[in-house]
Amino acid sequence: MPQAILSGIKRGDVVLELRGITKRFPGVLANDQIDFTMRAGEIHAILGENGAGKSTLMNILFGLLQPDEGEIYVGGQKVTFRSPLDAIEMGIGMVHQNRKLVLAHSVIENIVLGHPRAGKILNLTQARAEIEALCRRYGFAVDLDAKVWQLAEGEKQLVEILKSLYRGAKILILDEPTSALAPPETKKLLASIEAMSQDELAIVPFITHKLPIVLATSHRVTVLRQGRVTARLETVHSTEQSLAKEMVGREVIFRLDRVAVARGEPVLQVQNLSARSDRGFMAVKGASFTVHEGEIFGIAGVSGNGQQELAEALTGLRKVEEGKVLLKGEEITHAPARRRWQRGLGYIPSERNTVGSIADFSLIDTVLMNYYFDHDYTPRGLVDYARVRQLTEDLIAEYGVATPGAEVKARNLSGGNLQKMILARVLSRKPRLLIANLPTQGLDVGAIEFVQNKLIAAKRDKAAVLLISEDLDEVLSLSDWVAPMYEGELMGILPGEGALREHVGVLMAGGAKGEEATP
Repeated sequence: MPQAILSGIKRGDVVLELRGITKRFPGVLANDQIDFTMRAGEIHAILGENGAGKSTLMNILFGLLQPDEGEIYVGGQKVTFRSPLDAIEMGIGMVHQNRKLVLAHSVIENIVLGHPRAGKILNLTQARAEIEALCRRYGFAVDLDAKVWQLAEGEKQLVEILKSLYRGAKILILDEPTSALAPPETKKLLASIEAMSQDELAIVPFITHKLPIVLATSHRVTVLRQGRVTARLETVHSTEQSLAKEMVGREVIFRLDRVAVARGEPVLQVQNLSARSDRGFMAVKGASFTVHEGEIFGIAGVSGNGQQELAEALTGLRKVEEGKVLLKGEEITHAPARRRWQRGLGYIPSERNTVGSIADFSLIDTVLMNYYFDHDYTPRGLVDYARVRQLTEDLIAEYGVATPGAEVKARNLSGGNLQKMILARVLSRKPRLLIANLPTQGLDVGAIEFVQNKLIAAKRDKAAVLLISEDLDEVLSLSDWVAPMYEGELMGILPGEGALREHVGVLMAGGAKGEEATP
């Protein structure tokens, strides 16, 4: 087996080396002469802004892309990866930010699926014994017979890691491993990653935007900026501020001060709202709250607890089963999405690649998605492309979107720049109600700061802002009111000023309901 290249390695040995890796796309130099080294037993974080080249580099390492220039060495031997199968055979595994699991299958079925040792007839008894040994070895707790759709996000992450380890991975690439996890799940996962690093056969490159996790977990850090390595650091000598400055080239404000704005009239009134999930069960159960002009109402929850269904019900993308929704006093419970937009609702969806944009649309058409019903831009039903182009170019300049031009397709923007484009499109309409669903998920520290400042600016402009976030620190920092959500229920409505992180975290995990305030 080619994995034999990594047999006999000891802690501290060089197991992976990239030399002069260069990758070009049309109009973009994604990786520029990158050198990178990994050692056995090392947790090595890779940091950089969105679009800095991190994912491109890791996709090259996993065989999803081929470099235009440069060489890859595994265990001291030069290798060429034409596909992920080549990388897997060399002992490299990758856990993607977006899960690659079959929801209807069991955990053990997902782990053995496609494994070259599975053969024509599966020996699940032997596979179970091997997987259970891996679980004991690294402290994983997951029901192998459970269906994947029944699992919490943290358990799904463990299944992805087990898939790679079961295939013999000695070099494990983790892409944003804690992005959708609650604090307790994050703590457990990081403990397992630490256990893997103590095993000289487990190597863990680590891509994340969460600097506290980098500082608490990694041994070394490589920073990329505009496709080049700008810093190689020992984590023990680093701080959040120093890492952020290396990433974006300037000082970054991590915690924004809550802005005081005089409270205005009610804009959004939600009364006993219930909505079903795509699988038919009640995902939102009797939610009631009000958002006023000039305030941010934050809903905090772990992924999968009804936040997505709530956002879709409020924006007209999901049927409301019970209850009422009022926008500026007008009932819109069953109104189409277009009518809500025209009444002043703006929506930043969590899925910027599938709901917030269309991959093959130019940025001009991306902006038009929020203007096609505006007679100033579509007089007599015909699009005034010259005017929309000018608007798009103005928004690109105002929001600092990194793109060669307005004709570029949405698919060619990095996550952070696409999010800026969607934010620009929505906020340019001056919405009176802004629903921001996971607006900073997957963004780097500079882009997070930018987006959060735009939310505060909307609040200053007397908009009512409904912030839905899985980042508890973000909710506590920005929100005037905090509503933890668990299994479709709001567990309380707490004043943002003075809300304790520990208390809100307990409510997010289903603890006893809090005292409900009157927003």
